[in-house]
Amino acid sequence: MKEYDFVIVGGGCAGLSLAYELDTHNKLNDKTLAIVETREEYKRDKTWSFWRVNEHNFNDCIKKSWKQFSIKTNSETKVIKCDQFPYESIDSGLFYNKINTRLKKNKNIKFFKDINDLNTSKSFIFNSLPTVNEDNDNNLWQLFHGVEIETREDCFNESTVNLMDFNCEQRDGVHFFYVLPFSKNRAMIESTWLSKKNDSLKDYESQIKIYLNDLGIKDYKINYREEGAIPLFYPINRKENNKINIGTAGGMTRLSTGYTFFKYSRTFKIYS
Repeated sequence: MKEYDFVIVGGGCAGLSLAYELDTHNKLNDKTLAIVETREEYKRDKTWSFWRVNEHNFNDCIKKSWKQFSIKTNSETKVIKCDQFPYESIDSGLFYNKINTRLKKNKNIKFFKDINDLNTSKSFIFNSLPTVNEDNDNNLWQLFHGVEIETREDCFNESTVNLMDFNCEQRDGVHFFYVLPFSKNRAMIESTWLSKKNDSLKDYESQIKIYLNDLGIKDYKINYREEGAIPLFYPINRKENNKINIGTAGGMTRLSTGYTFFKYSRTFKIYS
């Protein structure tokens, strides 16, 4: 089995961001890197959104940027401008393509599906796979399901992100809808719960259908779906020699919101 100087476990957002920064900063000219990732292919599977508080290297992956957002309740709507720190959304498909296109050009970088195919006894390991105690009933999660829809008529105010719309059904947790309007007739509609893990909350398709119906949107097609669960607590983080946890595994998720992307993209600072 071949040895590598660095091993990144998990080739998702955090792992690829780190590999990209190592490569672009010429840290792999005389070092080798193995990336362990089980997926068969890279394709769009996430929509990452964040406040642009600093510059980053992924401007060509931005799907849309907004300079104001709204928060809604059943009694009022508050619109807040964010010109200084615009809200941006990145398409994971563009992100994966950008990074992997570059990494494939470096002969010192190889992808593997199983870490057991490597001899890691002398490697420095970056781990992005969180270890979570699933049996802890007190753990709070952000559970979400989103659909990108296209409507026949113009239905959305494309200049304003609906960050939280609480005017919806509330059950065992805090529930709100999140709307990213990419154009006047295309938007990501996401049902989001802040709750303990609860399968009874996962009738997402019904929730979204009711929400769109309440908005008067009935004629639409779904172009894309995504679903996930973000831990709003720190994963188990054991200190080990020659190993560091990154991304969600390293406690880089903002526990109050579940936002992580911008900290992912700055993972390289840990090493440099």
